[in-house]
Amino acid sequence: MSGLGIENISMRFDLPNGSSVQALKDVSLHLEPGELMSVLGPSGCGKTTLLNIVAGFLAPTEGQVTLNGHTVTGPDAERGMVFQQGALFEWMSVRDNVSFGPRMKGQSNSEYGANVDHLLDIVGLGDFKDKAIYELSGGMQQRVALARCLANDPDVILMDEPLGALDALTREKMQSLVLKLWKETGKTIILITHSVEEALLLGERLLVMAPRPGRIHKEYRLPFADLGVDADLREVKKHPDYAKTREEILGMIWDMEEEIMGRTEDA
Repeated sequence: MSGLGIENISMRFDLPNGSSVQALKDVSLHLEPGELMSVLGPSGCGKTTLLNIVAGFLAPTEGQVTLNGHTVTGPDAERGMVFQQGALFEWMSVRDNVSFGPRMKGQSNSEYGANVDHLLDIVGLGDFKDKAIYELSGGMQQRVALARCLANDPDVILMDEPLGALDALTREKMQSLVLKLWKETGKTIILITHSVEEALLLGERLLVMAPRPGRIHKEYRLPFADLGVDADLREVKKHPDYAKTREEILGMIWDMEEEIMGRTEDA
């Protein structure tokens, strides 16, 4: 079966004192190739845990993840990760960072060079390829991280709060870039965020997760990501359904946070 399958995933963390934390419980969904999904929820709902399981960094207590018919058993180049902080090699040039994956595979410059230069042009860094990472702004570093991920040609791109540390204007520009890359590359993308607005703009599918244990609370199918590919995101936010959906999700998460606080006070 093509696409990404998350099948009855549960994750329990056993603690040194003998107790345990149920981070995820019976999470199941399927993404077709090329789908863009954002994941949202209150702190402690297991968003990052789920992403790390899909990446192969964690083995679930129960269930399995499959990609194009085979079971995920660990990290692999078919699944690329973009972190909140770029995790780049600061002493290397921009071009050397982006070409790192192909070079580790044993490819020569003649094999990867043109593609790396093309990716740098796509993310707007064609004139900065010889700069060192420490010379770049935070937004530019995240562009390098995106290009480096794409240079490995993964089937699935996993993003863990990739824009969370950016200022508002840079974040909006990067949101537009993510949508552009999604359409141009046809990659499957899962993006974790704490921002309701970002989740609405960057998810043709949007999952709201509930905590303790982490599980899917509600799923939305939204038009805003497709609209945002060719339109100003500020105009997309004027769509009649945008504010309504935002308020609905904000209320949903607020109620979850209130419930969590109530549990804490009772304890």
